[in-house]
Amino acid sequence: MTEPALVHAPTTRVLVADDHQLLRQALRRALEDNGLTVVGEAADGEEAVRLAESLRPDIVVMDVTMPVMGGIEATAIVHEHLPNIRIVVLTMHDEHSLVVQAVDAGASAFLNKDCSLQQVVETVIQVADGEVLLSPEIAANMLGAMTPANGSPLTKREDEILQAIADGSSTTEVARDLFISAKTVKNHLASIYEKLDARDRTQAVLSGVRIGIVQIR
Repeated sequence: MTEPALVHAPTTRVLVADDHQLLRQALRRALEDNGLTVVGEAADGEEAVRLAESLRPDIVVMDVTMPVMGGIEATAIVHEHLPNIRIVVLTMHDEHSLVVQAVDAGASAFLNKDCSLQQVVETVIQVADGEVLLSPEIAANMLGAMTPANGSPLTKREDEILQAIADGSSTTEVARDLFISAKTVKNHLASIYEKLDARDRTQAVLSGVRIGIVQIR
């Protein structure tokens, strides 16, 4: 029996950037088999920037190590000029310093290339739905290496929500577990972002670890 396609926004358009043609083709097949639209392929970071500007995809799946221009630099350029495009970074390396660079560049999710094609598809769909993700291995490596400071600018409820986000819960799951509405969770998240000077969930979690209010478990 054929596995059913995952549920996602039907108009999600994806650009795949990787210097390995076979991997690009495999990613294209996996994404299209799940109903996403692959609008283009790039073999280097410079081409990824050019195609992002011309094709305006919703998501870019971006390899880190590419010729001409690397994926981190390409991510920063795309994020600066086209901030509505969300970027999923694929890397052979999970050193925390590299992932922090990608966070600062504007990436929304991170996956090690040891993951399955289906994990890439699921991540793209989740990012298209507004989630910001770190694989557990990368999160543990990156966040566990940070030295936390003391003190929290957040309320007790905001601390709870940020910890739940760090644990991998979605907005809906946080609302269910805390017996509040999804809208209330979103309002708390907006307050958290402002207080921590964070752009999104990933940066908020990073800031939470730095000041000692979030644990990676």
